[in-house]
Amino acid sequence: MAVLSLGRLCRNLAIYACIMHGACMATKTISLKVDAWDRLRRARKTPDESFSEVVMRAQWPEVGATASELLAVYSSNGPHFSLKALDRIRAADPEGEPLEGVWNQD
Repeated sequence: MAVLSLGRLCRNLAIYACIMHGACMATKTISLKVDAWDRLRRARKTPDESFSEVVMRAQWPEVGATASELLAVYSSNGPHFSLKALDRIRAADPEGEPLEGVWNQD
């Protein structure tokens, strides 16, 4: 039986550690409704495409605007609703009373 020097042993262990680390991939377990699972399965390009690959191909909307970005848009573009749209809103509630709900309960 051959005896390895400490330096050679450390190099060998470092190589094996890199190989093991490269081969293992972190995973997360998620729960899906059956409809979502079926939709994900149908979205595969090939039967052997993984669900991870399908998800990575998906197009996700950009993150919404921040409050300061909205304020800048409103400041430069004027009111969010046109006057015509505001008239339609007022016509829908001619008394102008606040709607009943959780926001105005005592």
